[in-house]
Amino acid sequence: MMTTSCCAGGKSGYLARDDIWHAAALAVPAADEPTQSELRQRLIDIPGGFFEMGARKSSFPDDHDSPRRKTFVSPFRIAATTVSNAEFARFVEATGYRTVAEQEGWSYVFHLLLSNDRASLQSPPGLPWWRKIDGAYWAAPEGPQSSIEERQDHPAIHIAWYDAFAYCQWSGLRLPTEAEWERAARGGRERLKFPWGNALTLDGRFAMNTWQGDFPNGNTEEDGYLGTAPVRSFDANGYGLFNMTGNVWEWVADRFGPRPKDTRPLKNPTGPTEGKARVQRGGSYLCHVSYCDRYHVHSRTRNDPDSSTGNAGFRIAADIA
Repeated sequence: MMTTSCCAGGKSGYLARDDIWHAAALAVPAADEPTQSELRQRLIDIPGGFFEMGARKSSFPDDHDSPRRKTFVSPFRIAATTVSNAEFARFVEATGYRTVAEQEGWSYVFHLLLSNDRASLQSPPGLPWWRKIDGAYWAAPEGPQSSIEERQDHPAIHIAWYDAFAYCQWSGLRLPTEAEWERAARGGRERLKFPWGNALTLDGRFAMNTWQGDFPNGNTEEDGYLGTAPVRSFDANGYGLFNMTGNVWEWVADRFGPRPKDTRPLKNPTGPTEGKARVQRGGSYLCHVSYCDRYHVHSRTRNDPDSSTGNAGFRIAADIA
């Protein structure tokens, strides 16, 4: 499985079984009409139109997040927050679905979230801050002795792309395209790094959940959090959406790849038609300028669709009916 950055460790060395995960996701039964209608009604309308997608110049050329490209998206709807633990639990209770991490029996957890007796466990090559923890999954984020009992309003994590796809099968909704996600993240503003402006903070206060201090050895937690924050933390952007930068990486529908070479404006782009890796957007609580400052509205990374980590989640979207 792919390993990309501090913010997206993958299950290196794992023999992918994409066909199995895809089939399991497709087999998830759809929720009844009242449930699907309820979930759809919670979404927020995002106006269609042109916007400038991407960055003027990239700090990570391999991310292909620059240069800016004029892009059109049709009106759509998107969730105000990432899917929370409580929301994912409702899905699991209704369907009996077991995530990739559950079926594989392990996932990656950031080392400072673990007790000292587990902090020296196996790490993926080149990413010593991740630990392979047996029994870590969405409902036990740090392994068997942990729970989400007091984190119901935090984002569901240890979510692989296939798990997010399964939730969409049940809910009758979908993942946003990458272009939709960035349109929504910008909150109606243009040429800015963050939903609120270009400064890392807003009027001197933290406006997102990222890393402060010496990565990866010490987090001063000046923003209030070492790990995930509740899904409605900090101020919403101009469209009423929360945590579009920081907190957890969010899976989108698109496969990862370079932007089209044609420089004409794009219309409702959906990404490459081939390739295994899927795009993640928005950064996470591990992003820091010293190593992985991928916490901007234009930032992107990628991971294999069967990868799960303790900083990956998703939000849902839909067409305008």
